[in-house]
Amino acid sequence: MARRLTSFQTLALWTTGTTYFLILVGGLVRASGAGLGCPDWPRCFGLWVPPMSVSELPVGFEISQFNPTLMWTEYLNRLLGVTVGFLIFATLVSAWRHHRTTPRILWPTCAAFVLVGVEGWLGGVVVQNDLAAWIVTVHLLVALVIVSLLLYATLYTFFAAGAAPPPQGTLRRPLTWSALGLILLTLAQVTLGAQVREGVDAALDAGAARGEALGTVGSYDMWHRDAAVLVLAGMLLTLWLVHRRHRRDLALIRAAYLTGALVAVQICLGLTMAYLTLTPYAQVAHLSGSSLLLGAETVLFLLARWLPSE
Repeated sequence: MARRLTSFQTLALWTTGTTYFLILVGGLVRASGAGLGCPDWPRCFGLWVPPMSVSELPVGFEISQFNPTLMWTEYLNRLLGVTVGFLIFATLVSAWRHHRTTPRILWPTCAAFVLVGVEGWLGGVVVQNDLAAWIVTVHLLVALVIVSLLLYATLYTFFAAGAAPPPQGTLRRPLTWSALGLILLTLAQVTLGAQVREGVDAALDAGAARGEALGTVGSYDMWHRDAAVLVLAGMLLTLWLVHRRHRRDLALIRAAYLTGALVAVQICLGLTMAYLTLTPYAQVAHLSGSSLLLGAETVLFLLARWLPSE
């Protein structure tokens, strides 16, 4: 009979899932051009509740800045960000109540709470700097670090109740290093992909046709594709290691297959955008897929470290 989830596990899973949803919504905001739907921060057109019409605009804001669709898209994104902040705080409180003696649960949760405050501040910096490319990239990377920390704390609760994980010796060491290498490669590829995205947006803003925008990015696009090849090679090595050495570890097999499937989906989306159509929806799917891929790689890495030997 399956063991019921504890209150911390339930809350942590909800918090992690909502954080992933926030990353998806952030991609939608960027794809729809709603990043400056609210031209100021933390308020929106100087108000805590956005204006309902042009007639309600405070003094100092131009009518040309007011676009209700973009404004509410960005404002709802901010509200979701606040919700995630409260959920992470609640998760931290729960970690303190139930796992204060377990550093592998308490400290990652604490770090996630600190970083969500930094993330909120970065959101304001993004708006104040008119969506400067490097700040948008840092904003995305911090979000990925937050969700990885939440995954770390959540997953650890399933392996120990205040105790350290059992030592694994050398059997899983190659798989552990392979999974860690995949994480680092994917983070590098996400960073390059963010730069490609910013270059595409800049080209579109300058009047380039969508089908020609990718060709204006330059070296970042080639580096991004090269990184994809490295990620694929690392994934194939990881799958080989799992089948060669860990065929009986069902959890490892499932995590490796999920990671491999997400790599394949990402490559297909990348090829679609490069050679068929560079639509905003494909861009959002590609961003969301990269965040899920990093999560799957993190789970695979932690399972390789923490699963007891059979």
